[in-house]
Amino acid sequence: MGTRATGAAVYGAHLALALLLLPGPWLSAGVPGAPPLFNVSLDAAPERRWLPMLQHYDPDFVRAAVAEVIGDRVPQWVLEMIGEVVSKVESFLPQPFTDEIRGMCNFLNLSLAEGILVNLAYEASAFCTSIVAQDSQGHIYHGRNLDYTFGNALRKLTADVQFLKNGQVVFTGTTFVGYVGLWTGQRPHKFTVSGDERDKGWWWENVIAAISLGHSPISWLIRKTLSDSENFEAAVLTLAKTPLIADVYYIVGGTSPQEGVVITRNRSGPADIWPLDPLSGATPAIKALNATGQAHINLETLFQVLSVFPVYNKLLAQSLKVDTANVTQRLKCTARLVRVILPSEKTTPDKGAVLSVKSTASSIHQPWR
Repeated sequence: MGTRATGAAVYGAHLALALLLLPGPWLSAGVPGAPPLFNVSLDAAPERRWLPMLQHYDPDFVRAAVAEVIGDRVPQWVLEMIGEVVSKVESFLPQPFTDEIRGMCNFLNLSLAEGILVNLAYEASAFCTSIVAQDSQGHIYHGRNLDYTFGNALRKLTADVQFLKNGQVVFTGTTFVGYVGLWTGQRPHKFTVSGDERDKGWWWENVIAAISLGHSPISWLIRKTLSDSENFEAAVLTLAKTPLIADVYYIVGGTSPQEGVVITRNRSGPADIWPLDPLSGATPAIKALNATGQAHINLETLFQVLSVFPVYNKLLAQSLKVDTANVTQRLKCTARLVRVILPSEKTTPDKGAVLSVKSTASSIHQPWR
């Protein structure tokens, strides 16, 4: 099952993988430390399509890992409640995911409640960082780290998967045994997607509050987008508008220059969308202000910061000619930038040629507007 690799997966203290958007399929096969590669046929019945992969793993080890995840993330009363109403909960979850979970549970001798809960527990237990960037030649790079508090067990259950229709690869992704969603994936020659958690409340409160509305789990929407969307624009639209069970950052990369975006999601829709802007002046301005230092901030030094390319360029000069005699007026144009990046303030991601989102339990970066 070897394939030509154009990306890499590296495993160290944390589970990590990187996606490189080049003409060719992304997979981490052949890279030292890379997870095993499996095919999942979407033409097979949902209850059976994961069985060829499951046969390569020890069911006892998988059950122990599931117990660890549930024990770490799921209150006992939630487990008992879901177990009592699992047939009703099942009807609210989208297909084919529920049938896939049922098939895995039958093979692994798990209850359907355990299978559903372990899939939903993964939805809000990851601390993540994603980056989408463009080089000087217009090539798009998409990288991510995915960290879990129970990473030791998951590292042994990580797998690269090629999803096939009619024998052809439709999309690829990295997942965990027993998990039907994807936090990272690529539709070859089209686009890549990764998801980063936004820490909003207890995950099980989000699930209980939203599951009755039929909203999609975060990672299930990534997989559906990879399956159904034909291009970068369609993927962004789907990820931005589809109702979710919780907040998230979606990071999308395309195959053409400037095809990169960070979508900040609420349950109902987008809170903000950052496009990849190679001509943004925010990053150079931050560097110039850091070099100046807070003690030396004044009108003259700020004017010098505004003279750094591409903060100041010919297009900007033409648009501001009417105000060039009024330095104070020019400074008002950048008041938000100055306020955000002073050392005494919290710095948030900028709209430059590199878009980065880091999500941790203690620090959630919100969009800068």
